[in-house]
Amino acid sequence: MPPKKSFCIHGHFYQPPREDPKTGEIPQEPGAFPFHNWNERINAQCYQPNSKLGNFEFISFNVGPTICEWLIGEDPGTMARIVEQDRSNVKNYGVGNAMAQAYNHTILPLAQYDDKVTQVRWGIEDFIHIYGHRPEGMWLPESAIDMETMEVLSQNGIRFTILAPWQAKGNDFDYRYPYRVKLASGNDIVVFFYDSYLSSRVSFDPELTVDADRFLPHSLLPRYDFEPDRPQCITIASDGELYGHHQPFRDKFLQRLIHNAHYSPDIDITFPARWLKENEVKECIEINELTSWSCHHGVKRWAETCGCTPHGEWKAPLRTTMSQLGDWLNTVYKETVSPLVKHPLELRNRYIHVLHQQVSLEELITTFSIKSLTTSEIQTISLLLEAQYERQRMFTSCGWFFDDFDRIEPRNNIAYAAHACWLTYKATGIDLASKAITLLDGVRSWRSGLSAATVFTHRIDQELVTIKSSGAQNSW
Repeated sequence: MPPKKSFCIHGHFYQPPREDPKTGEIPQEPGAFPFHNWNERINAQCYQPNSKLGNFEFISFNVGPTICEWLIGEDPGTMARIVEQDRSNVKNYGVGNAMAQAYNHTILPLAQYDDKVTQVRWGIEDFIHIYGHRPEGMWLPESAIDMETMEVLSQNGIRFTILAPWQAKGNDFDYRYPYRVKLASGNDIVVFFYDSYLSSRVSFDPELTVDADRFLPHSLLPRYDFEPDRPQCITIASDGELYGHHQPFRDKFLQRLIHNAHYSPDIDITFPARWLKENEVKECIEINELTSWSCHHGVKRWAETCGCTPHGEWKAPLRTTMSQLGDWLNTVYKETVSPLVKHPLELRNRYIHVLHQQVSLEELITTFSIKSLTTSEIQTISLLLEAQYERQRMFTSCGWFFDDFDRIEPRNNIAYAAHACWLTYKATGIDLASKAITLLDGVRSWRSGLSAATVFTHRIDQELVTIKSSGAQNSW
């Protein structure tokens, strides 16, 4: 009997945070008309129909924590169907087909080590909270990778991830087989490389996904080696919102393709965790560090000007400012809470349990306290943990993805940074905002001239209005 030929579709389902950090509400987004906001529109066109068609059960997928949180609150039925379809695989195969995601969609190679740990830990705990079991794999935001990130994944029990084929070092490898990446710690992690030709055509050539009955024999089967010496697994990876949102009716295409693959005598539809349970990965490979799936210039798209976004002169000063502000916020946090609690960074890592309402904030702080804390001290720690949450959000990758600063995504990142500064000021009286505004003045839209300093100042002014209207005093 010839070795098995397997086929995996991976959908990366994600939307950035849209909530106003002060109110927690998503403002009306006119571009999403006739819906109130883009989450509502994309859910109606993609998440809801795919869940009703049962498509999530037969693909590999990750649903980002930010959109999961929104679905749980706004459309719990859809979220419940997605979870149940993962659990069906746990029941049938002992492993699920859902993958975790680094929590805030941070470009991890550009993040500090401690932030890598927080992003991975929060992503794992969020997955457990939603799906009820530990994740086997984790989708890295934009599949951006470096060896330190690989180590953090492995140290936290992640067995595999999915990368683009150009993220493998050298040309002597076959994307139809997963490989092990050896780590300096002595551990290793498995990488599935997707088929770049098929993935690109599925994503950007609508003609290819018109007829699912033709896709299997004419597009997929020719991609296999028909004289293999071991089991193969061809992976197609794309933005999951392609199926119904970016391209109408592709949720129906996906359903039909799954049906055809499920009953095909030639191939077996699978997902990475199941494939690893049924097969052994023997060969090793090295990766190209500081690479991603959506920018052939590495990770430059999120740090500076590159060919993908030629008007990105604003990106480098925004990255520099956010990194500097992140350092200031961390310094204030550590210096303020260290006399009160042990392991401030571990306290931050476990703050996710408070967000999930699994433990009260006071209980968590008490667990780490090194002395009996006053109400005022607990309040100070509480505000600084909130500031650390906003600090994580201000590195959301979408803030650097597009070619212009004057968009909702970078403006949201600025709003999270302003809120982090405001919370820090409330907790300690330390004014980081004034220094941040000076740095942000160099970040400007090439289209409208809008300055990041203007956006930041407006957000701070909104906080001041709230305080003054409540009758409280401030000395900002």
